[in-house]
Amino acid sequence: MIKKFIDKLLGKSAGGTQGKSRFGKRQEVPAEVHKIDPALVDERAKNVVTTLQQAGYEAYVVGGAVRDLLLGLRPKDFDVATNATPEQVKSLFRRAFIIGRRFRIVHVVYGRGREHEVIEVSTFRAYMDNAAAEQVAGNERTSKGELASMKHAVDASGRVLRDNVWGPQEEDAARRDFTVNAMYYDPANQIVVDYHNGIKDAQKLTLRMIGDPATRYREDPVRIIRAIRFSAKLAALGFKMETKTAAPLIESSKLLADVPQSRLFDEMLKLLQTGHAIATVEQLRKLDLVTGIYPLLDVVVERADSPFVKAALQDTDRRVGEGKPVAPSFLLACVLWADVRDGWAQRIEGRHGQRPQPPFPALQDAIDDVFNARIGDVSGRGKLAADMREIWMMQPRFDKRTGSTPYSLVDQARFRAAFDFMRLRADVGEVSEAIAEWWQEFSTADDVRQQDLLEQVRDEQKTRQRVRTRDPVAPKPRGEPPVRQRQDGQEPAQQDDEELETEAAGVSADGEAAAPRKRRRRRKPRTGGGGGAGEGGGSAVGE
Repeated sequence: MIKKFIDKLLGKSAGGTQGKSRFGKRQEVPAEVHKIDPALVDERAKNVVTTLQQAGYEAYVVGGAVRDLLLGLRPKDFDVATNATPEQVKSLFRRAFIIGRRFRIVHVVYGRGREHEVIEVSTFRAYMDNAAAEQVAGNERTSKGELASMKHAVDASGRVLRDNVWGPQEEDAARRDFTVNAMYYDPANQIVVDYHNGIKDAQKLTLRMIGDPATRYREDPVRIIRAIRFSAKLAALGFKMETKTAAPLIESSKLLADVPQSRLFDEMLKLLQTGHAIATVEQLRKLDLVTGIYPLLDVVVERADSPFVKAALQDTDRRVGEGKPVAPSFLLACVLWADVRDGWAQRIEGRHGQRPQPPFPALQDAIDDVFNARIGDVSGRGKLAADMREIWMMQPRFDKRTGSTPYSLVDQARFRAAFDFMRLRADVGEVSEAIAEWWQEFSTADDVRQQDLLEQVRDEQKTRQRVRTRDPVAPKPRGEPPVRQRQDGQEPAQQDDEELETEAAGVSADGEAAAPRKRRRRRKPRTGGGGGAGEGGGSAVGE
């Protein structure tokens, strides 16, 4: 009794009840119990851990990778935690970079180009009470200068703005978010270190927040989005969010209003591009968080059941599952296509008292309107926006399959993304399936087959033109060029170059022999505007 009183007075909590509740109790679980397959651990992650341990530091694989290993899954990403400082970690590896302002971590890079792999190494952090932190009047957007000399700071609401105070492993575990993400695995001796019963929660398929959930969401409101992401990812395995963890989500979501838009934009992309986009939408609806997290995410949820957006989300999940790369520009271009398409058609037709525009500038202006209304000034205004614009601007060019347009279009850097976009449009009936199949074959064919495909299109066009030139009521005399009546009943259109060349060769429009005549060439009248690179005519989507 006296010993407990003295320990409490001196602040010793390792063996007391207070220590257990705050930092948990260290449990070292052997391989025969956790049954992790060492073959599932990435060799580069093992190398990082071994290098740190050989230098005299503690080092473990940590976080979601340990959770996935316990579930028998091969993790896609491996993080490492150590008691070495970022500077000490960096000195041990040839290609290592210290990044981050709020949380300083090290990226150890293996390989180059698209095949490169990054192992993220973080230093054990101390568990800091708000009372022990330095108080900042502003928030993440207004206090950069004030944070410059601080190691641990919070704003008036208790949100952690900077956390670079190093500490022991048990405190590092306590400051992590979910119990199943707070375990440490040593590949050398195959021991799992668990402070908060993460193994039991993994076995019970429970997603549980460490500590008081409302307080933890207040410390970092982005944990709300992480809770959604993990619940969506693990839902397929049968995981459910603990009731106490889910209860404060709706009320706490108001705190996201003070998080910088650029950070929310990045977190939104993680929700949609980790292979569980469809499940994420379902979780947002289940948790009654369909609006209020991020405006663009609200649009995704609203349109998730539309055929085109649903197909895009499913395609993204499929590609991630197959280990293929995914681009945020493609998915967001799909989500916002309805706005672009409707605005494009409205400008061409001159609705609401507007003056009709040619297709090409109409499409450009419609895209500008969508960026202003939906994207704003966040990350989407950079390369991502340029890629989205190119995907949209190339769509009308797929309608022209003659001349040099097919060759120049296939040579475009963003052709594959634009084609995949058009392929999805064909899947939902917005574009002819025949056109999608033609471009699929043309893009992969050799020179001879490409010429055959172009000839095929020309023959199809000639057939359609011959049908339109026939007039069974009052055929024109031989000496006059045939005039074809447009199907819409408007003024007759001039002949195309191919028809005039055919007649010059001694064959009439209806296939009969004709008297030789002087060859004439007439240019088709321009309707104004063109395709994405000034070639071909644009048209309203859906034709």
